[in-house]
Amino acid sequence: MSTNLFSLQGKKIAFSGATGVLGKTMSLHLADQGADLLVIGRTKSKVDDLVAEVKSNGGKAWGYEADVTDENALKSILNQIEEDHGYLDVLINAAGGNMPGAVITPNQSFLDLDTDSLKKVVDLNYLGTVLPTKILLPLMLKKNKGNVLNISSMAASRPMTRVLGYASAKAAIDNFTKFLSVELCAKHGAGFRVNAIAPGFFLTEQNRTLLTEPDGSLTQRGMQIKTHTPMDRFGKPEDLLGALQWLCSDASEFVTGTIVPVDGGFSAYSGV
Repeated sequence: MSTNLFSLQGKKIAFSGATGVLGKTMSLHLADQGADLLVIGRTKSKVDDLVAEVKSNGGKAWGYEADVTDENALKSILNQIEEDHGYLDVLINAAGGNMPGAVITPNQSFLDLDTDSLKKVVDLNYLGTVLPTKILLPLMLKKNKGNVLNISSMAASRPMTRVLGYASAKAAIDNFTKFLSVELCAKHGAGFRVNAIAPGFFLTEQNRTLLTEPDGSLTQRGMQIKTHTPMDRFGKPEDLLGALQWLCSDASEFVTGTIVPVDGGFSAYSGV
């Protein structure tokens, strides 16, 4: 009997940031593929709703309430996850977002940057990836095998106007992804891998007002992005599922320290 390299059947996948627009689509797909989905989020109602939706579709899901920037809160769910599941196969770090104060608008200058907002954005995106990995890694060490998947952004490698805090934090995630891939292999062996998906431009609640006008037409920024995307469109959440399946499955067993762009060619285009 041949083995399906891309199978997720029975894999225990913990997922922070699962209740967002992209995270929800990814979560439902993982559960539909037979994974045991562990939803981690700070808003109990959103976590409960996603767990209920997964179960109503015939999937398996559990919910855990914790703020990914709060180390103590994460420690508080560690024992419960271990009691419920024993170990983890995959951790997906998708919690993230932006704040107006960490954005520099066209009518502002760098001097207008709000330091408190910048710290919050860096905490949410960067520490919100580092801390869950630190706290939940022991559940992978139990099996001497583990897979961490971070969510980066095109803004990490191609700095863009306005989104200073978000772009800086995502650049740190790229660095952390590569650092940890080497660290885990060096200290714990070849059974550990760490990668990231770098989405291009998707219409989410976070960037909708930046990319579209109230009537649905594109803003100047939206037009610039579309023009610089060879596929000439924004991404759909479903566009992430192929890379997600590959990186969560054994098909990518020799892949680590890699940032995979899912961007319609944005990162390949120089503008000329």
